[in-house]
Amino acid sequence: MPVYDYKCQEHGLFHELASMDRAHMPCPCPQCGKQSARVVMIPPEILAMAPERRKAEAANEASRHAPRHSTVDSRAEAQERKIWTQQHASCGCKSHGSPEADRSALSQKAVLLADGSKIFPSQRPWMISH
Repeated sequence: MPVYDYKCQEHGLFHELASMDRAHMPCPCPQCGKQSARVVMIPPEILAMAPERRKAEAANEASRHAPRHSTVDSRAEAQERKIWTQQHASCGCKSHGSPEADRSALSQKAVLLADGSKIFPSQRPWMISH
């Protein structure tokens, strides 16, 4: 059985063995018997860490499970997006000339068929839609 941390309002932290199905439930304080909530302990080195480093650690942890792959195409697309954002920062527009708007405009147009059903053409005609 795992050991969980609980905190009594009068007597502070204490540790108790509890089954995993009872981990969410409060535990009685060993000194006063009062029901105490479970707490999750954070290592002090994380609390004292500089915000920039904490942000970098979080980014590293996220990329550990879902890394971003840099390709020539992704770099070119990022550069194109950056230039477009800089050009349109002052006008506040979100649609004209945007590569994303051009792509989404194509996929948003519905085509009505003779039987009354709709189809939504996309840039990936080989994909099966639902």
